[in-house]
Order: sequence, then structure tokens, then C-alpha cells
Amino acid sequence: CGRAARRGRKKLDPAAARVAQEAHLQEALRLVRACAVRGYDEGVSVDVHLNVDAKRTEERVRGQVMLPHGQGKTVRVAVFARGADADAARAAGADLVGAEELVAEVMAGRLDFERVLATPDALPALAKAARVLGPKGLMPNPKRGTVVTEVAAAVQQAKAGQVEFRAQNQGVVMVGLGKVSFGADRLADNAIAALAAVLGARPDRFRGKPVHRITLSSTNGPGIDLDHYLW
Repeated sequence: CGRAARRGRKKLDPAAARVAQEAHLQEALRLVRACAVRGYDEGVSVDVHLNVDAKRTEERVRGQVMLPHGQGKTVRVAVFARGADADAARAAGADLVGAEELVAEVMAGRLDFERVLATPDALPALAKAARVLGPKGLMPNPKRGTVVTEVAAAVQQAKAGQVEFRAQNQGVVMVGLGKVSFGADRLADNAIAALAAVLGARPDRFRGKPVHRITLSSTNGPGIDLDHYLW
């Protein structure tokens, strides 16, 4: 285990930057995988320490990213919808579908899902569950793209590897990239997609500026710092 080598800080053109990013990620992921020695298939994640104050409304960072290779885990999706939209959600593979009855289950403590989607007409019924779903980051919100009209497509994307992210109070965004067994190439592809989405979600005045820190790690391994100036 060790630290990924630092690159130069000279500004690169986009094509050269992509080549440098991929090479640097391959080196860092080699170290991450070498440190994953607990005897099971550990997860790999990237932590981005942003140069924003997440406590200020105008500097909050959140969004979604479609990881090209998914996260290597089954994602359970709950959809609050009625009628034809509910039927479309079920046909697309949603795990839980309903309106008032599903709200009642959530209020009774049912939270066996990782993603929540809702159609606009189901929002009034869902409002009473906000105090349960909100603190867990699950409450559907139009700004997050989780209030949907194209239900089938949204469910398919959520099941296929679309990941939500948001900055915590200290301005840190964590995105799971998959498993050690993915190999360096697939993990690097996911990392590039995740970093582009997170950095692109910053307020305009922060874009193009280096973040404080970017770290890769496995579930039980040490953090491997990336050269954040490459991003």
C-alpha cells in the first residue's frame, strides 16, 4: 500500500487530461486493490472533498450519475404512483409500487429500498412520509430528478446503476464505484464518470478550480490520495 504519485500541475488540454486521469487512476486503483486483503470482495469508493460550504443553500452539491458498469449490487427501487404509472413501474422492475398504502408501510417502518421515485400526482400523499424519508436522503425532489413522468425509463436507470450523490456538511461527496473484483479498468471508468458528475454539479463560480482532496479507498483499506489538480 502507498500513495499514488503526484503529476505535474500544468494545465492540460482535454484529451491529454483524460489520458493523464486514466493513467493516474490505474496507478491509484492498483494500490487500492493491493490493500484490500480482508478475504472478501470489498467495495471501492471515491471521496471528493469539495471547496464549497455545504451548509449554505447556494453551495449545496447533489445530483445523479450513471456509472457505466454499475456498483455490483442489487438496487431496490420504490415508486409512489397510481394507475397506469404504477403498472409501468412494475413492468420496468420496480420492487415496491403504490400510493397511500405504500406511504402507510413507510410510516410503519418499512425502508427496505435504496432509491425512491414518485410521479407528480403522488406527491401530496407522499408528503406525510417526508419526515421519515427526508433525513435518509430518499424523499423525491424535482431538482434531484426523482419526481418523474417517464416512469419506466427512470426505474430502468435506477436499477441499471444510476447513483445519487450529495455533499455532506463538511463538503464531502462519497460515491461507491463497485467491487474490487471489477478490476482497475471498470473501476477507472466508473471513477471518471463519478468525478465528472460531482465536479460538474458545483456552483458555476467553483467550476474549473481544484477541490481540496480526492481519495480512493476500499471498504477496509487506507485512503489513496489522487492528484486533485488533474480534475
